Amino acid sequence: MSDLKDASQSLIDHLTELRDRLLRSVLAILLVFICLFAFANDIYAFVSEPLRSLLPAGTTMIATDVASPFLTPFKLTLVASLVIAMPFVLFQAWGFIAPGMYKHEKRIAIPLFISSVVLFYAGLAFAYYVVFPLVFGFFSAVGPEGVAYTPDIARFLDIALKLFFAFGIAFEIPVATMMLIWAGIAEPDSLAEKRPYVVVGCFIAGMFLTPPDVISQALLAVPMWLLFELGLFFGRFIQKDKQATANNDTASDE
Repeated sequence: MSDLKDASQSLIDHLTELRDRLLRSVLAILLVFICLFAFANDIYAFVSEPLRSLLPAGTTMIATDVASPFLTPFKLTLVASLVIAMPFVLFQAWGFIAPGMYKHEKRIAIPLFISSVVLFYAGLAFAYYVVFPLVFGFFSAVGPEGVAYTPDIARFLDIALKLFFAFGIAFEIPVATMMLIWAGIAEPDSLAEKRPYVVVGCFIAGMFLTPPDVISQALLAVPMWLLFELGLFFGRFIQKDKQATANNDTASDE
């Protein structure tokens, strides 16, 4: 009976801690949003600059919905708040799961945690500085003659967010690959043998996650494949570290 009571108390403590960390994460996002809201239009202008710079002379973006001039920058600012607060949110998640990890697990998990944050931001930067100019340049150049190219601000934001998150998530492939190896779900050699299927899968993912043009699909698929190779490379070191740790544990038991 005492053990059952202790287990129940432990579960309540864990749920209370999870609630507190979720509340801190939400408050952090709201705080960032409050600070950024006054600059919502400036943020939208910055994000849309790669498209606006390619518009024909004398044309501008348009708003076809009555509430779009307010709701579109509002939506973008909310997403930007989440992105900026992401390190704090992930830190809260790490603080929740870290006490249950062994020391050698933390030695691997901490670099993976930091890498995931850096790679996510790298994906966003790649989308903005490399993909946006090429994709929107393609769209602005292929229109029929005599058709005014005046993109809607809400539709642009939908495409921009889709590209941002597609590339942000795609850049997490090295971390996902290394975690599969670390967890023992896959071996580096077995993943290497599946390389042709991975390449095909990258192009299929690019087809579904990007607008229907070859440029953005290739710009997503090729980095995904290269990032998979990067994760495979570092995954071999993780496997060697796991084997060394297992050998040390076996030697200690003997």
